[in-house]
Amino acid sequence: MTLSPEMITFDCTDPDRLAQWWTEATGGTLNAEMPGEFVMVALPSGPRLGFQRVPDPTAGKNRVHVDFSAPDLEAEVTRLIELGATETGRHDIGDAFRWVVLADPDGNAFCVSGGH
Repeated sequence: MTLSPEMITFDCTDPDRLAQWWTEATGGTLNAEMPGEFVMVALPSGPRLGFQRVPDPTAGKNRVHVDFSAPDLEAEVTRLIELGATETGRHDIGDAFRWVVLADPDGNAFCVSGGH
């Protein structure tokens, strides 16, 4: 028996708004299963993103985050910031691997690395 990743789910106070933001950020397709309660974003590839309403925002750093890659790291970071993301850090492992840590409008951390 094996597990297959189907969806990465975010707890949030406004799933419609956050799912719309991620739809724009990823080029995914919005699917409002239960508007105001649970909304999904189908990505062009990979697992879906789910957004479920919870009464209180998550405090502190989220313990799990999503990693993305982009052929042009700087252009993608600029685009995401223009959409409303916040850059929170930059890291590298020598010249071989670079990534930028960002937060979505609700403060959920995610990373973008240069294309591989």
